[in-house]
Amino acid sequence: MEKQSNVTGNLQGYADQEKRKGGINRTYKSRLFEMIFSSKKELLELYNAVNETSYENPEELEVNTLENAIYMSMRNDLSFIIDSRLALYEHQSTYNPNLPLRFLMYAANLYSNMTKDRNLYGSRPVKLPAPRFVIFYNGLSEQPDRQIIKLSDVYEVQDKEISLELKAVMLNINRGHNERLMDKCKTLKDYSIYVDKVREYTKSMTLEDAVEKAITECIEDDILAEFLRNNRTEAKNVSIFEYNEEKHMRQVKEEGREEGEAYTLERVNHLIRLLASQNRTEDIVRAASDREWQEKLFKEFGL
Repeated sequence: MEKQSNVTGNLQGYADQEKRKGGINRTYKSRLFEMIFSSKKELLELYNAVNETSYENPEELEVNTLENAIYMSMRNDLSFIIDSRLALYEHQSTYNPNLPLRFLMYAANLYSNMTKDRNLYGSRPVKLPAPRFVIFYNGLSEQPDRQIIKLSDVYEVQDKEISLELKAVMLNINRGHNERLMDKCKTLKDYSIYVDKVREYTKSMTLEDAVEKAITECIEDDILAEFLRNNRTEAKNVSIFEYNEEKHMRQVKEEGREEGEAYTLERVNHLIRLLASQNRTEDIVRAASDREWQEKLFKEFGL
């Protein structure tokens, strides 16, 4: 109990500190997901569901999640080795096209640690566990059940022959999605239901009351029951923190969109005023329906 209290206190204190700064600490992203699947038993169940395998011994898992306290950008959610395969898992509540690049950095770091005592300059091949990259998405924007996100998608030049590629599978784990996967992993399905309950209840009550109600109902209905009973205080605090973070990121995105729209509107209005002052009515009409012509006029007037 003392350890749980310390963890909760540290988390809440850090959250309060970040609120005073006006920001949210990104390193606590996915904390609840990590907590739930930190158990080898639950992690193996998730792995079997994703890969349609039937491993039974959790001790076959070798967890090697990056935990770099100095360079937190090199911290990933979950990674482990089983049967000569390296699995890297990330949970996201926002769509992120840069995850393949982050996965590349994680994998490079992990492979570097694995081979630091091996002869990389010799004639014998240094064997590596084959990687697989999976993103578990439960954001509010509509996404398909499954999609592939590639590293090459962010290359500035798209060559016919790609020398370095990394493919990540993104699975939508919101309630009502990937039901076959959910049926194979009760813990993942329970997590999906819990998150959905919190989101639904916040529509009619305070966040704290919504989380408390969701936890109580889930325990009564055998949804993440053991985990929530054993970690109720920390799970509640982390859920509140994560929901606030998710809300904060939506607000930042919305503010950026509004600022962008305001800038674009002012730019167009300025162009219209300049064209009107020169009696260029035809250009005004054409620019209203021809984006390329509009951009040409922007360049002409240095806008």
